[in-house]
Amino acid sequence: MIPPQKAAPLVPAFSAQTRSANVKLTPKAIRTKGPSLCETPENNSNGRQKAVNTVPTTQTSSRLCNLSWESRIVFSPFFKRSPEPALIYNQNLSIQHLCSLKQLRKSTAVGVVLHSDRFKVRALLAASATLGTLLVTGCGNTYRPVVSSINPVGPAAQPQKYAVAISSPSATSQGLVTLIDFAGDTILNTTLIGVNPQYLMLSPNGSTAFTLNADGTANSFNVSPSLLSTDIAQITLLANARPVSIYSQQKNLYISESGRNAVAQSSSTGTTFGQELPTGAGTIYTVGSAAAPRAYAIANGNGTGNGIVSAIETTSNTVSGTIPVGVNPVYGVMTADSTRAFILNKGSNNVTVINAQNNALDRFTTASGISSTIPVGIAPVWADFAPTLSELLVANAGDGSSTGSLTVINIPRCPATTVANNPNCDPANPLNALGFGQVLANIPVGVNPVMVAVLQDGTRAYVANAGNAAQGIAGSVSVVNLTTNTVVATLPAGASLNAQDQIVHGHPAYIAATTGTPTGKVYVTSLDSTDVTIIRTDTDIVQTHLPLQGNGIAVRVSQP
Repeated sequence: MIPPQKAAPLVPAFSAQTRSANVKLTPKAIRTKGPSLCETPENNSNGRQKAVNTVPTTQTSSRLCNLSWESRIVFSPFFKRSPEPALIYNQNLSIQHLCSLKQLRKSTAVGVVLHSDRFKVRALLAASATLGTLLVTGCGNTYRPVVSSINPVGPAAQPQKYAVAISSPSATSQGLVTLIDFAGDTILNTTLIGVNPQYLMLSPNGSTAFTLNADGTANSFNVSPSLLSTDIAQITLLANARPVSIYSQQKNLYISESGRNAVAQSSSTGTTFGQELPTGAGTIYTVGSAAAPRAYAIANGNGTGNGIVSAIETTSNTVSGTIPVGVNPVYGVMTADSTRAFILNKGSNNVTVINAQNNALDRFTTASGISSTIPVGIAPVWADFAPTLSELLVANAGDGSSTGSLTVINIPRCPATTVANNPNCDPANPLNALGFGQVLANIPVGVNPVMVAVLQDGTRAYVANAGNAAQGIAGSVSVVNLTTNTVVATLPAGASLNAQDQIVHGHPAYIAATTGTPTGKVYVTSLDSTDVTIIRTDTDIVQTHLPLQGNGIAVRVSQP
């Protein structure tokens, strides 16, 4: 609102408030002075700033405004006659601009002079009618207040991420890759890949996927909803390679070739071969981290004796040495800072720890003395980190027909700048904190656990128990609370094609987990089911099942 002028006190239009103030309005005929209610700023002879309403006028409003202009009626307080108009406009509510300057110029009538009391009364009545009409109709238009919507602030947008699953309709058919939207539990894309895919790996940032196929080929492709079969790159491995696993690093791709006792090094995109590195009999897996300067290729020999790991320098792609490990090593993981590697020895029921910085066996203090190994359950086959807890979780398959277990291992570290005599650090290796390698719990789970997936917030671990189809033992998924180290839920599994039921379909063989708000998701595939099962992590119940058009081989998530 424009501040009121001292010479012209505010006089409201006809209203209860006006009457209660005993303010009388009298018409005053003016020939040359005084603004009209429908005046524009250009016509304002006294120089005051008038409000402008940008709502266009209509023919009706033009007639009314012309009438107002011809009457030249303004209002002033009866008790103080002032040559200045007493009506002060609210800039936001003014209707004066409803009559354009062009319309006003069309009016050629001369103002009427009123002298007698009779004419004054008639003028007052006319003024009342005119003003009432103008105030009600707004020069022919109903005033509409401007409404600015205020959008409610909702939850933060979820990062775009996907579950990537591969499936195989038959041993001789082309496989398929299926892209699943994390937020909507919908299939975004299904594309043909190589024949009977066997293994799936994603790049460290989750943007590229790699598969190994039974026909000796390898595929690479972008993780994208717009993926086409023509976008699938394919290379053919060397003869008798029998590839079993892929490790994706920022600069390289390493393919473990059990048939050639070697590791094939490729570009990070998986489209060109570099060289083949000899790594020992029974090469089965290569372990490393996203930016590791050194990776380790695991070779288990014939599976009955001690295995070895070969250190691969990722800058030069050369083997710098070998380190002995336990009996029948099958899997391994490396910490995100690339300082420690953990090798799972299925035949000796323990985990070998390697100091990747020194390229040698690690040393830490245990209850029985200095050691480089950690005892776990029977037949360890898979592991995952709970980084917020500084823990390593190991899935132990057991004998395959009875209950397996999940071993929780404490792996705290001391900072690299620690003083030599820090009482919280291990004297055998100052970079390991006291308690490194300590087994915190051995948790019974289902029959034949084959994989474990840990939520990165450290709250839950999900164990895929394959059961034993040959013996008629159903599988399940065990939910482990990592605060109490106890199983808090068991989701049964069984043969089903019902997308609405709340059991895991098939005998679980692969599992992947990702966090989220308000819920994370767990994805499960089975070698004897054509569905992927999706589990909510806020309720630990099955959300839905999605079809894969082939038996599920593996599933991974683009972000943890």
